Amino acid sequence: MGRPSRLGDEDRSDYASALDEVIASPEIRRLLERSGVPADRLRIRGLAAVERTAAAADAEYRRYAALRLHAQGGRRDAGTAQLSGPGDQERPGAGVLAVLGVLTPVLSAVAAATFLLLGYGLRLADTLPALADTLVGVGWFSLVVAGAAALVSVVALYRTAARQSTADAVAVPDPSAAADAPALARAREAWVVALRDRGIRPFLLQELAEAAASAPEAGEGRGSRFSSPAFAGPDYSGPGFEGSTPPAPRQPGPGRP
Repeated sequence: MGRPSRLGDEDRSDYASALDEVIASPEIRRLLERSGVPADRLRIRGLAAVERTAAAADAEYRRYAALRLHAQGGRRDAGTAQLSGPGDQERPGAGVLAVLGVLTPVLSAVAAATFLLLGYGLRLADTLPALADTLVGVGWFSLVVAGAAALVSVVALYRTAARQSTADAVAVPDPSAAADAPALARAREAWVVALRDRGIRPFLLQELAEAAASAPEAGEGRGSRFSSPAFAGPDYSGPGFEGSTPPAPRQPGPGRP
């Protein structure tokens, strides 16, 4: 089966919640009162032993992590498809092309109207016939350019709308991902129960049993595993006071006062 899986950062809060739940259980509270071990110190030891206690529920955690990774992968794929949108808008220079697609038909139409009015006006006035013919020719050319640019713009808008509708269809949540939500919740619950019953509770019971067994040696109500090592010895005495027995006074010998 290999090495036990390490808990991710998102699972630390679940572990801490399960640890607090076990410490708050009547069984552990009764043992805490009997041994005199502070609950906060027991919690610290439980948090420090996360790798040891989590290994007892490794099979359930692997299943839960696999289902969660699958669900997160599906959400990432949907988000990527939604962000893609119209592909042409994400290419460099797409904004300039869009502006040109809008301005070209308008400017060409304005130029065509101007040249045609001037050209036909000169023809009606029967002056400068060469210039009139040139202006009319340029006007009709500008009108053709305006029509072609307008047609290209309409086609581009239609393609953009079609791609947007396709992206929206892809971004719809996958029904299978929604169906995985209950399975993911059940896998998480199974992992938390196994972690609590097979990992955390036996560890805390062992810690309290060792504290109760060492209580007669370390002082009543204090286990050596939960007390400061510098002050846990029974022979400790305050500064300036020797722990050994003082010597007996000398008796005066015969002939001495």
